[in-house]
Amino acid sequence: MNPVPTVSETEIPGLLLLHRGKVRDVYEIDEERLLLVATDRISAFDCVMPNQIPGKGAILTAISEFWFRKLQRISENHLITTELSSIPQAAGRDDLKGRSTVVTRTKVFPVECVVRGYLEGSGWKDYLRTGEVCGHELPAGLPQCAKLDEPIFTPATKAAQGHDENISEERFAEIIGEEAAGELKRRAVALYSEASTYAASKGIIIADTKFEFGLDSRGRILLIDEVLTPDSSRFWSAEAYEPGHAQPSFDKQFLREYLESLDWDKTPPAPELPEKIVNATAERYREAFRRITGEQSRED
Repeated sequence: MNPVPTVSETEIPGLLLLHRGKVRDVYEIDEERLLLVATDRISAFDCVMPNQIPGKGAILTAISEFWFRKLQRISENHLITTELSSIPQAAGRDDLKGRSTVVTRTKVFPVECVVRGYLEGSGWKDYLRTGEVCGHELPAGLPQCAKLDEPIFTPATKAAQGHDENISEERFAEIIGEEAAGELKRRAVALYSEASTYAASKGIIIADTKFEFGLDSRGRILLIDEVLTPDSSRFWSAEAYEPGHAQPSFDKQFLREYLESLDWDKTPPAPELPEKIVNATAERYREAFRRITGEQSRED
């Protein structure tokens, strides 16, 4: 893959910008399609960092495309194409190439479908406080990053601003309805299990991940947004795995740990990142891409 320019935000004359998120810019193509552009922005603790991570958006796009195609037998998804030739307003733009996805427009379920195979992050904090994670009672005395007997479904609210909040499965069902809740849980666990088995063969542990789903105009439930990327998942080195402490990772946990070491209250503005932190974060994303897809990243 050829190098792509670093992109912090986009403008596409002729397309309506619907939303500029923490990472993605979302444009309306027509009533049935959207254009998602993954920039090189990176967020942590719900704050967008002032620095970009070179090549990050292209890597997220390529990893998501890989998983959408690999897992489509488990769940239909919103991916139409990553080629821009059919979108005159975007075709030929070097800054959009490799980081853009044409997708089916959906009504998004306002929940995060989180699946955990290991005890870390907010799940570990909940466990220390209550012995449970989102209503799942776990055995006493588990160490940090312990492998769970089986994956658990731990939904969360999808906050427009601020932190997502872990919720019980009962609350999850209240928000979106019993039937939809059952189907989203089934798909999320099946997607995680299939992906975890594959990733293990590549030397990666998927500790946890989050999925999002939406309803298209025909009433179909589609897997949407990004899938099993270093932004939405914890990827650990299988050969280095050792429970009892934080694990070496191929995701933005490295950045979170650096930020935790600063005297920063996790409110905007976020601190400027040293070049060595930017480069080390970028390398972790590239390594995740290489291991999962077997290809070299766009920055290599």
